[in-house]
Amino acid sequence: MSYARYAAVILLMTPSCDRGRPADAPSEGTRAGAGAAPSSSPSVPSRATTAPAVAPLTTGVRLEVKNDLPVERVAETISVRLDDVAVLLPKGERSQVVVQDSAGAVQLSQLADTNGDEQPDELVFQTRLAAGESKSYLVGRGPRSAPSHEQFKVYGRFVRERHDDFAWENDRVAHRMYGPALETWVKDPLVSSGIDVWVKRTPELVVNKWYQSGDYHRDDGEGGDFYSVGASRGCGGLGIWDGDKLRVSRNFTRSRVLANGPIRLIFELEYAPWAAAAGVQVSETKRVTVDAGQHFDRFESTFKINGKAANLAVAVGIAKHEGSAFESDLPNGILRSWEPLKDGNGHLGCAVVSATGPATGIAETKTDRLLLLALRQGAPASYLIGGGWDKTADVPNVAAWAAQVSAQSARVKSPVSVSLTSMSDQPSTP
Repeated sequence: MSYARYAAVILLMTPSCDRGRPADAPSEGTRAGAGAAPSSSPSVPSRATTAPAVAPLTTGVRLEVKNDLPVERVAETISVRLDDVAVLLPKGERSQVVVQDSAGAVQLSQLADTNGDEQPDELVFQTRLAAGESKSYLVGRGPRSAPSHEQFKVYGRFVRERHDDFAWENDRVAHRMYGPALETWVKDPLVSSGIDVWVKRTPELVVNKWYQSGDYHRDDGEGGDFYSVGASRGCGGLGIWDGDKLRVSRNFTRSRVLANGPIRLIFELEYAPWAAAAGVQVSETKRVTVDAGQHFDRFESTFKINGKAANLAVAVGIAKHEGSAFESDLPNGILRSWEPLKDGNGHLGCAVVSATGPATGIAETKTDRLLLLALRQGAPASYLIGGGWDKTADVPNVAAWAAQVSAQSARVKSPVSVSLTSMSDQPSTP
C-alpha cells in the first residue's frame, strides 16, 4: 500500500473507482438487492481500464516514481490526484486518463471517487520497484476499457443476508466487521467492534462464494474462518482507553463503499456515540483502504468528541487467545501476535502498525492486548491492520511474519516518492 509523496510538482495520497451506498439503503445487500443470493463475482465498474500496448503518449504528464528503501516493493499502489494531473492536461480529459509505461504498454488503472460526489478524484495503478529503483510512466488521454473478472483483486460489500456484516478481501486475506442486525440475532447475538479474519490460500475472491455456501468454517482447499472474535477486538478493532478501562462502541450503524476494485477498495463504517469517560461521548467514522497484493489494510479512524478528552487514547487491539505470543515496539508503533488456530488449521499472525508515529503505550484487558495512539478531535488516527497465515507461501512461519510486519513499518515511514512534469517540457519520446 502506498501513500506516496510528490517530490517535485505536487502532493499525493490514497484511493479508487466505484461509489457505494449507506448500509441501510435498499440496494446495498449484494450490490444487486438486499437479501438476494450473492453473485459469484463482483460487478465491474466502468472507470477501471486495461488495454494492449499502443504508441507511447506524446502529450500529457510524465510521472516518475522512486523507491528509497533498500528492499523491493511488490504490488505498490501509486495514487495521483486528478486535480494535479488536470493542471498539466487539457480540460475535459479527466474521465479519459490512462497510464502507460515507458514502452507504451497501458497499465491497469482506476479512477477513484473518494468523497462520494460522483466525480473521479484520483488515478490509481500499481507498480513493482526493486531496491532504490526509479521508473517512469506516462499519463495522458486515451480510451478506457473495463477490466476482466480475473483482474479484480479486491472486493467488499455490506452483507444484509448475514445479519449486516461488512466483509472485504484482497488476493491475500479477508476480513469482516459486524453490523446492527447481529446485536439482536435470536440465535447468537453479538456486540463487538472487533475485526474477524478469514484466511485464504487462494488469490481468488471468495467472499460471495463463502457466504453463498454458508460453509466456511472448514478448509476445502481455499482457507476458511477459523479465528475467534467474540466481544474482543479481534485483529485490529479499537476502543478508547481511559487510563484504566477500555471503552468500546456497539456494532457499526452505517456503511458506504467508495471504490471497489480492481486494484483498490475504499469503504467507510460509522459508529454511534458511546461513553469514552465520565461526561465524554465519542463517535467514529472508520475509513478503510484495501490494496491488491498486500497483507495490510490502512485504517483512518476520525472521532467526534463531546467533552474533555484529556488523558484518553485510541486503543487498537489484538485478541488474546490460548497460545498467543505478542511482541511490541513502541518507537515504531508496532504490536504483533502469532497464535495457533483451532482444529489444527495452522497459525495466524496479526499486527497493528501505526501510520502516525510512535505509539504512546501498551495496555491490556482480559481479552485483548492494546496499542495506544493519540486521540485528537477531527484528526484521524491512522494505522494499518495485517494478517498472515502459515499455510501460505509468503508467511510460512513466525519469523516470516515478523519480517512482513517490519517491512510494512518501513514502507509507512518511507513512501514512494512521485514527481509529475508536463511532457511539453521534455522530449516527446521516453
